[in-house]
Amino acid sequence: MKFKFSLKYFLLTLLIFLVEVLIATVLKNIFFIRAYLGDVIVVMLLYTLIKSFIEVNSNQKLILGILIFSFLIEGGQYFNIAEKLGFRKGSLMYIVIGNSFSWIDMLCYAVGCLFLFIFIRMKTSKSLASIS
Repeated sequence: MKFKFSLKYFLLTLLIFLVEVLIATVLKNIFFIRAYLGDVIVVMLLYTLIKSFIEVNSNQKLILGILIFSFLIEGGQYFNIAEKLGFRKGSLMYIVIGNSFSWIDMLCYAVGCLFLFIFIRMKTSKSLASIS
């Protein structure tokens, strides 16, 4: 692991973040998008954010780490971790950490990580095929 800025991943992070904001504000009344798609995309946001600043040796390990991190955050919601850490309802950190546990959210994180894994696998296969 080495610190290295990537403009490509940083711009992707900004784009995905804007999509997340759009989902949370403009598309908030479309149940499927708000309830599920946002959670699928958030793991991609974490992936591109990390790749913006860190050169990672193993994308698979990064994706697994993001999945575990997502599960830990969701598990923390089960135990009301935001309130126990002293964050007020409605505060930014309360919203970021979340406040309601859901098995469906965990499934959405897993689906997002699976999409990431498949996309990177396909991208790596294409890169290797073009070299030979």
